[in-house]
Amino acid sequence: MNSTLSRTALVALWSAGTLMLGGCNKKEIAALQQQNAELLSSREQLQAQKSALEQEKAQTEEALRSNLLSKNQEVNQLNENLGTTKEQLQDREQRIAELQRVLDQKEAAVKALRQKVGDALLGFNANDLTVNVKNGKVYVSLSEQLLFKSGSTVVDPKGQEALKKLATALKGNQDVNVLVEGHTDNVPIARGTAGMKDNWDLSVLRATEITRILTTAGLTPAQVTPSGRAQYLPITANATPAEKAQNRRTEIILTPKLDELFQILEAN
Repeated sequence: MNSTLSRTALVALWSAGTLMLGGCNKKEIAALQQQNAELLSSREQLQAQKSALEQEKAQTEEALRSNLLSKNQEVNQLNENLGTTKEQLQDREQRIAELQRVLDQKEAAVKALRQKVGDALLGFNANDLTVNVKNGKVYVSLSEQLLFKSGSTVVDPKGQEALKKLATALKGNQDVNVLVEGHTDNVPIARGTAGMKDNWDLSVLRATEITRILTTAGLTPAQVTPSGRAQYLPITANATPAEKAQNRRTEIILTPKLDELFQILEAN
């Protein structure tokens, strides 16, 4: 009974569907087919857009990864350079500190030397003998009046006393270079002066005579250098007798040796 009903129901449904299809005209079928084609086309377009977006996404991600890797490499290089720069700065600061230490030692040595020389030469007339510091050197300036008679290269007894006291103060100090400079005014030497042609000879011979006294009194010959400047390095104009007298002088220039400083500079 149930089987018969089922077959009857199926037949009825098939008949109804047939009637419905039969009721659809060709225009409606064509419209449905057109809609279906459009939907298929839209689906294909969407699928193509999806594929394009996925490809663009992959390319973007790859570009970002490459850029990130490049930036990481740049950061690593910067960090490495920064480390090198810090080391260089530290090394430079260390060299500067070392140079400053040597310069401070030199300055202290110059002050101590000036004090020692000044104490040794106390009692001499300030117009005839002065001790000053200039350009990191100690200058002992002795007038012609203290040392020589006009045109002479023989040191007077009072001058010899001053030179011997200076030598005693410097004796044993091998870290000081001694430069003896003879200076004259611009008046030419008298014609026929024995052994001299001009003020060059006069200034050099005076410096040489002073060097002999200093070394005889105890200074090491290797640390003393005589030189003559004639009239070409005046301290004032040669317009008056007083100015000429100031220019007729001998300067003994004391310079602490700077071997350690030069070694540091050469190393850098």
